[in-house]
Parts: sequence; C-alpha cells; structure tokens
Amino acid sequence: MTTKTPSRVPARLRLAALAVLPVLALTVACGGGDGVRAESADAIATAPGTTAPSKASSTPDGASAKPEGKSAFYDAQLAYVRCMRVKGGYKDFPDPKLSGHLDWGKVEEISSKPGQMEAAKGGKNGVCVPELRTVMDAEPQRDQQKSYESMLAHAKCMRDNGVSRFANPTMSGGNAQPGGDPSPASPVIDQNSPTYKQAREACRTKLLDGLDGMQ
Repeated sequence: MTTKTPSRVPARLRLAALAVLPVLALTVACGGGDGVRAESADAIATAPGTTAPSKASSTPDGASAKPEGKSAFYDAQLAYVRCMRVKGGYKDFPDPKLSGHLDWGKVEEISSKPGQMEAAKGGKNGVCVPELRTVMDAEPQRDQQKSYESMLAHAKCMRDNGVSRFANPTMSGGNAQPGGDPSPASPVIDQNSPTYKQAREACRTKLLDGLDGMQ
C-alpha cells in the first residue's frame, strides 16, 4: 500500500519539530526573527539525473543556482537547505542526498550540540518553517509495507547488537509507525551509550533511504 507520509527526521528530534511547527509558523508570519545576518551559503549538491555544470551560476545569496530537471521534492529540499545555511544560522547544514532526502545522521549530530536543537526545527526562531512545510508536502509517496519491513529488520538488528529493549515498528491505519524506545516520553534506552552507538552504526543500512533516524 502506498500512502503519502511526512518527510522523515530523527525520531526524538522530528516529533519535537512537528509539535512546534504551528507555533513557529505563527511567529514567522508575525515577523519574528533571530537577527542573524544572511551570509553566503555553501554550494549544494547536484540534483539527481543532472550533470554538474562546468561553472555554476550563482543566486544573490551565493548558493549554486538550481539545476534543471530535478524533482519537486529535491527542489524543495534544496531551498530548505539554503535557508538553513543563510537564515537559520547553520552554515554546516548538510546537502540533500541525490534522492532528495536529507542526511539526518548529520543533522542529528548538529542538533545534539549545546544550543543547536533548532537545526531539526526549522532554524532559529523557526525562520525556515515555511520551507520545511514545503518539503513535507512535496515528499514522494512511500510503500508503507516496505517501510515497515525495513524498520522491522532494523529493530531486530538493534536487539541482536545489544540494545535488547529496542521495540518493533507497528502498522496503524495502513501507515508504518517507527519502533525504538518503548517509552519515548521517559526514555529507557541510553542513546549515548557505546553499545547503542555501535549498534546504530552496524544497523544503519537496514533502513531505506529517508527512514534513517526514524527509530
């Protein structure tokens, strides 16, 4: 069964991001800002199905001009990355993958640093929330059965590698729901432990592109 689902982010960060989107959107609409001065963004990866130009043209903000032929999802993700670098205050925000999905492992690394939680929530003061919403709306449909099977294999791998309390995903209303910590509100799995980090690395290939960080 194929169902449209929101764009994926690291589980413990995305839930917080989604929860604050309405509030942040209102703040942005009312002119709220973080006072960060826009600076030149780094070049962003070439879109799928295109060839990198020999000399990329530039937009006024210094980012590479968007290449032709990319998907609406990649286009939206590119705009979000540019916003996060220029307005959001995260110059090291990673390029999107050629699939259009972000490398949420790198985003999680940035967000885990003191004072940088906003890297998973649309930037400081939600300055990039409109772009984040556009990304979520443009994400391609997923085969929910394949997503479930991928997350199930990942959960089993995590347990096999020492994280014994890692819960299986579930299916609800035809949509795959991630597993992971059985008590997200009061975590019982130490994600900073060496065992967890080693298991996460050993099992990362079990997750389909775009599901990385979901559980």
